[in-house]
Amino acid sequence: MIEVKGFSFTYPTASRPALHDIGFEVGPHELCAVVGGSGAGKSTLAGVVSGTIPHLTGGSAEGLVQVNGRDLADTPLSGLVGEVGLVMQNPFNQISGARFSVREEIAFGLENMGVPRDEMAARVDTVLRDLGLTKVRDRSPYELSGGQQQLLAIGSVLVMRPAVMVLDEPTSQLDAAGSALVFEALGTLREQGVTTLLIEHRMERLARAADHVLVLHGSTIVAKGSPGEVLADERLEEWGVAPLRYTVAARRAAARGLWPGARPLPVTLDAAAEGFGATVAHLDRGDRR
Repeated sequence: MIEVKGFSFTYPTASRPALHDIGFEVGPHELCAVVGGSGAGKSTLAGVVSGTIPHLTGGSAEGLVQVNGRDLADTPLSGLVGEVGLVMQNPFNQISGARFSVREEIAFGLENMGVPRDEMAARVDTVLRDLGLTKVRDRSPYELSGGQQQLLAIGSVLVMRPAVMVLDEPTSQLDAAGSALVFEALGTLREQGVTTLLIEHRMERLARAADHVLVLHGSTIVAKGSPGEVLADERLEEWGVAPLRYTVAARRAAARGLWPGARPLPVTLDAAAEGFGATVAHLDRGDRR
């Protein structure tokens, strides 16, 4: 669904590329997470895959970017409405201000597309139900919590039925409860067959949610693979990414012979509990050093 090959991009006034020789693929229904330090090019990548870069920014681009079979270099933004949706960091910036209720806000894009009223109502009600917003459907968007506003932003895009969703740090301004709501919504996207590219910094949540993880550093991809492979890489800190505390604890335990040798380092609490549980069981059998 997303295919990027040999892609480089330089902003109009920049002396060096924001992205250099990027290449990866995300298959149908998959969730690919992107992590990296500040200035690594994560938001630029989100703009590229959503089609806003370079169409709205200008700049020099080389290589191939395809979304759902469409070459984005040859596709105007108007042609991507039904193909790819973008959700940004601040949900407040995506609320139109032109509608007075959550339900009307979600319907706004469909109104502009001229979708028949009955179909519009059915699609909006489905999104409200799937994202858990039915109880607040008649509230003003400005009365919602931060997490609910981000769900509203996701719903306003999801109702357009894009094949691909790009989310650029959607939990960066949310507390733990709001972040949980957004990650639950990501599960809904998967159930509906949406291919998702997620720029995110909440490492443990994406470790549980993602099929693949990419690490951006120095404007290029330096690692890609499963969450277990990438997020346990000892080079994460060199790449500007804080490692998970479970991984750090297990790595230190392994250096002291207190982590099962054949067991991968954990990137989730459950995996850490299993590994340390196995160590305790081993020691309790009389193998204390």
